[in-house]
Amino acid sequence: MALPSTSQSWPPTQLTGILPSMGVWSAWYSGDTDQLSSVYGGATGSDPSATGFFASDHGGFRATVGRALTRWFWGEASRGPDRRVKLHVPIAAELCQASADLLFSDTITITSENKDAQDRLDALCDDHFHAELVSAAEVCAALGGVYLRVAWDQSTRDEPFLTHVDADQAIPEFSWGKMTAVTFWQVVARDGKRVYRHLERHETLADGTGVILHGLYEGEEDKLGHPIPLTEQPATAPLATLVDAFGMISSESDRLCVVYVPNQTPNRRWRTHQLGRNLGRSDLDGVEQLMDALDETMTSWMRDVRLGKARIMVAKALLNNVGPGQGSAFNAEQEAYASMNMLGGGDMKLSDQIEQVQFNIRVAEHQDTASHLTMNILQMAGYSAETFGIYEGGGPTKTATEVEAKQQRSLLTRDRKWRLWRPALQDVLAKLLSVDRALFHNNTAPDGVDIDCAIAEGVQESMLTLSQTIQALRAADAASDEVIVGMLHPDWDEEQIQEEIKLIREQKAASALPDPMFMGGTDIPPVSQGGGGLGKQNEKLHAELKQKPQHGIGG
Repeated sequence: MALPSTSQSWPPTQLTGILPSMGVWSAWYSGDTDQLSSVYGGATGSDPSATGFFASDHGGFRATVGRALTRWFWGEASRGPDRRVKLHVPIAAELCQASADLLFSDTITITSENKDAQDRLDALCDDHFHAELVSAAEVCAALGGVYLRVAWDQSTRDEPFLTHVDADQAIPEFSWGKMTAVTFWQVVARDGKRVYRHLERHETLADGTGVILHGLYEGEEDKLGHPIPLTEQPATAPLATLVDAFGMISSESDRLCVVYVPNQTPNRRWRTHQLGRNLGRSDLDGVEQLMDALDETMTSWMRDVRLGKARIMVAKALLNNVGPGQGSAFNAEQEAYASMNMLGGGDMKLSDQIEQVQFNIRVAEHQDTASHLTMNILQMAGYSAETFGIYEGGGPTKTATEVEAKQQRSLLTRDRKWRLWRPALQDVLAKLLSVDRALFHNNTAPDGVDIDCAIAEGVQESMLTLSQTIQALRAADAASDEVIVGMLHPDWDEEQIQEEIKLIREQKAASALPDPMFMGGTDIPPVSQGGGGLGKQNEKLHAELKQKPQHGIGG
């Protein structure tokens, strides 16, 4: 299937029901209050196309297909002087960042039994590679999935590299749960009502070779429009010299240049959707109302703070005339006042002339509500409170065992996600090596070499705890040098472990004390009187030692 040749509605109909949800998650992830108001219908004069779909306008209530109207705090219109009083708590962004940190806070270990493949993987998987993984993992948690793409630019780099594409800019195609093709799109320019989109399609030829097709389209906001030459826009003009007559670039290697990584499975929201069932589940799916309630709670709390500011109300008689046409003013620093004769009797007390107004700030009530909502959000998203620095029962725990017990929920979610990331990384690394060999001739590793990926343990013991464990194992003769060094350095490979063991043994041999029997002492151990060859050898050795001059420590 090639790129579209005629105009069609955009986004495509197969994404109906998917992009609106991703638009909501994107708004929560971005933390932009204008986007949140737009997706829930509370914005006035905003452009709903910025979020990818048109939100409803029901005065704070929003309906989904087959469901009744639901009240949303961010759906309430903000007008007049109170337009900017709503407060947003960026807990959605914190959830997504924690997901990426749990997976890739430490660099992953990539190994291959083929030496040439290992050397190239070490060179290709540098800090830029791991930084790209962290970024991709964060967006993956927000939108439910991400696309890892092998890219190359022979004019600037002499090797391929890894990039990622967000899930709300792609039209994937699946067969039995396996992605067979995908089309990425990006708006590269706008000119009035005209919208210019760049389409990038990844597919395979009949022989399995992965190819990339590029096209530029001139259309409208909801129409793709017709194809035009790539040279019409500066963003796509460089591609015109790289594609062939069919707008195609070949990777000259098997398989797609893209893999899809779902965040979590199964997808509860799109379980019966023909396309959506193959997509991942966002960490924000199902906690939108709780996050909305948390923002409403914090906004109410800050409203109490504003209303709790001390104010005074003074009688008009206490105001000083500041001149014709300039009105009256009250001097808050004035210390003495003359008694005032009021209608109806004698002097009125000054306390009756000045009244203080100060409302209570309901700190405890708001704090308890916010804490309860936060704990529910974290739990439903699959994380432990301790992952976010929220400790119960006397502060943070110390030992790795206690930390693991406290963060068990987060570690289970991490392992669940890694089981989806690991095969995807193996596929994209294999493609990275294939492109590196086919287009750059940088390696001779055969196609299909085994590649393994591993991440560090989520909770690691302190050096003190490890040393105590190693000392106990040494004393009990319960572990070999290989096991002990591997415990101390779990990220080392077999070659590094053997080198460390060799150094340890050499240092032990250099610092070892000489045998007392050969140190020249005057006391010679008694000779065994038992029979047999061993006893005779000991007698002979004993006699030779007595005849030799004594040297060494003894003098």
